[in-house]
Amino acid sequence: MWSRFAKLILHNRIIILSIIAIITAFMIYQAKDLKLDYNYASLLPKTNKYYIEFEEFKEKFGADANMTIIGVKDEHFFELNKFNDWINLQDSIKTIRGVKSVLSLANAVDIVKNADEKKFNINEIFGAKIKTQQELDSLSKIFKSRPFYKGLIYNDSTHVVLMVVTMEETLVNSKYREKPMEKMEELATSFGETYHLDMHFSGLPFTRNKISLLIRSELFMFIFLAMFVTSVILYMFFRSFKVVFFSMLIVGIGVSWVIGTMGIFDYKITILTGMIPPLIIVIGIPNSVYLLNKYHNEYKQHGNKIKALYTIIMKVGNATFLTNLTTALGFATFIVTQNKILVEFGVIASLNILGVFILSITLIPIFFSYLSPPKDRHIKHLDYKYVHFFIDKLVHVVNNHRKLIYGVVGLIVFLGIYGTTLIKTEGYIIDDIPHDNPVYVDLKFLENNIGGVMPLEITIDTKKKKGVYQYKNLKKMDKLINELKKYPDLSKPTSIIDALKFTRQAYYNGQLKSYKLPSKNELAFILPYLPKKGENKNFNAMNAFVDSIGQIARISYRLNDIGTIKTKALTDSIHSDIEKIFPPEKYNTSATGSSIIFGLGTSFLVKNLMQSLTLAIVLIAFFMATMFTSLRMIIISLIPNFIPLLFTAAIMGYFGIPIKPSTVLVFSIAFGISVDNAIHFLAKYRQELVVTKGNIHDAAILALRETGVSIIYTASILFFGFGIFMVSEFGGTKALGMLVSITLFIAMLSNLILLPTLLLSLKHTVRIKKTNKTLYS
Repeated sequence: MWSRFAKLILHNRIIILSIIAIITAFMIYQAKDLKLDYNYASLLPKTNKYYIEFEEFKEKFGADANMTIIGVKDEHFFELNKFNDWINLQDSIKTIRGVKSVLSLANAVDIVKNADEKKFNINEIFGAKIKTQQELDSLSKIFKSRPFYKGLIYNDSTHVVLMVVTMEETLVNSKYREKPMEKMEELATSFGETYHLDMHFSGLPFTRNKISLLIRSELFMFIFLAMFVTSVILYMFFRSFKVVFFSMLIVGIGVSWVIGTMGIFDYKITILTGMIPPLIIVIGIPNSVYLLNKYHNEYKQHGNKIKALYTIIMKVGNATFLTNLTTALGFATFIVTQNKILVEFGVIASLNILGVFILSITLIPIFFSYLSPPKDRHIKHLDYKYVHFFIDKLVHVVNNHRKLIYGVVGLIVFLGIYGTTLIKTEGYIIDDIPHDNPVYVDLKFLENNIGGVMPLEITIDTKKKKGVYQYKNLKKMDKLINELKKYPDLSKPTSIIDALKFTRQAYYNGQLKSYKLPSKNELAFILPYLPKKGENKNFNAMNAFVDSIGQIARISYRLNDIGTIKTKALTDSIHSDIEKIFPPEKYNTSATGSSIIFGLGTSFLVKNLMQSLTLAIVLIAFFMATMFTSLRMIIISLIPNFIPLLFTAAIMGYFGIPIKPSTVLVFSIAFGISVDNAIHFLAKYRQELVVTKGNIHDAAILALRETGVSIIYTASILFFGFGIFMVSEFGGTKALGMLVSITLFIAMLSNLILLPTLLLSLKHTVRIKKTNKTLYS
């Protein structure tokens, strides 16, 4: 097969080049409308009951994740000029495109009893521009006597003031949010600079916008770094600018195919798909290394360029195809995770890994058929003393120190198994951001001074129209709110209960001690005073926290970013508290919101990714079985590639690196790539077994000597290639780069030392079916 394929390529060079050029032009055209993904990607599938519950909540009450919070800490905030400028800041922000509403001290309302007309007058406390400091002092005293606002937009004990900006959901989920967010930040920062105050920004829209901007900037940085690092390593090995140029050209075409396939599938750039172009460069270059090493080896033997190019297709083609196939399978298993961004990542990565194989196996022979034969300095790398010295040492160790090898492996396995028991499954909403990043710093500032910013929503369905207003249900809600005060990671809630407490205070002429839930009799007097739906736009608390028919009530909290483990424990405890007060047989209740959905989604995704790793191992073992008929040989080929995974898992356990979506990706990716070394080694071993007439020892040593060079070269490229991700601003991307690099380095040593050791130790029990059709023919 590969002999015919070699003839097809070398006899139809112009046609193949033309076809590839047309495909590349088409891919570039398809990429013209490629966009960054600005939507919040749920980790749960749409069929999940918690996802459905959250969507139903949003349908009734609107999105919970479209508020940006601006905070400032100042003991002397109520100074005339400063406060008037705060009012001006609020008015300016209101004019920004996409801003629905702004809540702050400047437009905080008071409820005043109008006994004559038996209604409440809803008026702004501060109103328009304040004229004197005395007037401001008087009004601020009124504001501070309204507990409704404490912990909502003001904290008297920490002197922190908030401005809560609600934005249009359509704008928040589009690229058009960037300029409004930038303008908002600019206006607030200008206010802070005027009065020498540090301004703090948080909320999911703001955080997501900052993250998407980082993704965009890192996309091009990683492509450049991948090109630079692999180019330098290629030149160090081959000492040829032609090798570097044409290898880079091939992976460059591969990158254009990546963005083209994303355009064809109508996928957007996410934090994961943005990693694929540099990944294709790093993973694609080893194809060139194996092919060019074989080309130079063949040319060195007989000096015939065309024969050497023909041989590399015929002898390396199948093994290279299998290595790319196993790598693609490692990525393809993400398709079964039921998570949108991972499915897209798996589809694009697996297709384009196979695509870059096609480019490598066709373009390397075609390009070098037009170039002059390699000169002595170009094939000098085959005789690098330090590489062959290292290979000789490996041969010596394999031949003479097998007990030591098994001892070290046994120690790694023992420590690895213990290390894996220390791993925790943990994720934070913004833990991928460095702790000195302003986004993280501001989030922690707000958590410490006024409460979290991550939405947590409790809904209570009374199953009756206007059931929310039944006094027994109001009492139950008040009881629940008091019960949940025991959780320090929850902010002060806002609900109809707070609104009714506010109205009772107003009914008794603003007395501070009157801020509590009205009695049943008091409620009968107060309800007629309340404005009807839509009657007063300044006070819509009733409408915001009760559905249109008065059946479902909403209690809104903000939760600290405490991690998935604590969040799950907290939500379980909250569910228990809710059910004690609202029996499930009489009420439908739920605790939902972006914070809970994230925690559930993280756990769900980790579970699915572990399943995808299992699937990858099964599929790769199946393809190994196509190479060998012996079960023992399949096991022998897989063991050296399990050891690196165990080693990496142990590192995660000992150094407290948690299992989360970004780190669990390591295992499927690394296993799919590391097994490539075993395939190349065993493919050459199988060929040498035929040449040596079944002498396992000689075949294993010869395979180690020839493939060892290429394995070292490719491992170096992969180690430093994945290492570029360690410069990322995102902790998950950084951990991915570090862990994959470590895993692949250990995999190189494992396949060069443990694999031949196993073959030599079991040479009397393992046999490979004798055939003239080897992987290289």
